[in-house]
Amino acid sequence: MPEDPEKFDTAMAAWQEWQEAPWGRIRYTVAEANLLRHLDGPDVPEGGRPLRVLDLAGGDGGDALRLAARGHRVTLVDYAPAMLAAAAERAAAAGVSARMTCVRADVTALPADLAAGEFDVVLCHNLLQYVDDVPATLAGALAPLKDGGLFSLMAVNRHSAPLNIAVREMDPAAALAALDSDTFRTAMFDSELTLHTAEELAPVLRDLGCRDVRHYGIRGFCDYITDDARKYDKDYYDALERLELATTARHPYPHTARLFQLTARKGTV
Repeated sequence: MPEDPEKFDTAMAAWQEWQEAPWGRIRYTVAEANLLRHLDGPDVPEGGRPLRVLDLAGGDGGDALRLAARGHRVTLVDYAPAMLAAAAERAAAAGVSARMTCVRADVTALPADLAAGEFDVVLCHNLLQYVDDVPATLAGALAPLKDGGLFSLMAVNRHSAPLNIAVREMDPAAALAALDSDTFRTAMFDSELTLHTAEELAPVLRDLGCRDVRHYGIRGFCDYITDDARKYDKDYYDALERLELATTARHPYPHTARLFQLTARKGTV
């Protein structure tokens, strides 16, 4: 991985605060809802077989914990020790340690046992903005997925950057410049991110042998409402969450949402 894992370790407190904020909660709730659209059942039935899930660059377990709580067996891979320690701690607090395994590894060079793991589901959320070779990273992420398995990809949406700047910073000149930029600097992790679009990455997935590619948007409204304090009001938040869930797959909103999520099945048949 090109990024220093210490950047992620030192930002742990800010990252955990972000996850508990309304925009963080919406991100995880909508992503989970989109995954559940494609699973045979949201929870493991009594006596049924849990799905084997691989969460690449899973951080402190925001996605993994939700799936483990539904009875699935999740292997979380990350390179930042503090993130992995926090994930294990959260799993213990949630009572799902037996269903969640944390592995320290470079997600672009997985250990052989994981690379050939035949997982039912692979998550690749918020990884691509940190890598240089996107096709190679996606090919490596798809390798552990069994034929017919579900792949979920999430990244910051480049289309959202000019809108975000115009609405939240009220700077039309900077928004104009952002139209032709594919980078963005995140203060939390002190990193320059490469921004992508769903329209660019969907064909890459198809070229790598994926089918049934579906495009969802996450935070299509939240980030463009500038009154952040109001989002902490329970009734307001609940209404906002319902709006986000109603529009995650509804054209044209996925195209301007802050994040895009692509789901696909591995294999051409």
